[in-house]
Amino acid sequence: MKNTATRDRLIDTGAELITQQGYNATGINAVLNACGVPKGSFYHYFSSKEDFGLAVIERFADDYDARLAVLLEDPAIPPLERLKHYFATGRAYMRECDHATGCLIGNLGQELAGQSDRFRQALDHTFQRWEARFAHCLSAAQAQGAISSAHDAQQLASFILSGWEGAILRAKTLKSVAPMDVFETLLFQQVLAPPAD
Repeated sequence: MKNTATRDRLIDTGAELITQQGYNATGINAVLNACGVPKGSFYHYFSSKEDFGLAVIERFADDYDARLAVLLEDPAIPPLERLKHYFATGRAYMRECDHATGCLIGNLGQELAGQSDRFRQALDHTFQRWEARFAHCLSAAQAQGAISSAHDAQQLASFILSGWEGAILRAKTLKSVAPMDVFETLLFQQVLAPPAD
């Protein structure tokens, strides 16, 4: 059985560097130097930089998906409150990183989707997984009568994820969470408003 500690260290270090400076600007040597791993070990676990990048995407996607499950699927909390807590967590993270990093998957989508079909497919699969979490939460809100059932929950989920990723991008360019606030306010006042009696 392979010891995965070195592989995990490479992925974690790579994710941190890629989040800060992008995939194309992050060289393998920088990752190796940052975590003190020899080049031979890198190629023991990864056949190429692309293979490594896909592993970083998979790790981040899995970790974030687990966090989404906790935030969006707690049956003890009303569905719309779960969504609000998710947005609050996103804003808090954006403030903690001084509006510099945003969402790794969103960043990589902008950087890599046009460069490689393997990257594009991995990133799209990640977004689809996250959309499914949102759709589940929205379906629960519809079942409770908290929001209208006139819109398809899957389409609402896609709209929310796309809008939120855009708000994160704007927050980075403005160095302010104001775009995230605007998105959330309009989302709950207009799109997810309680159904009319």
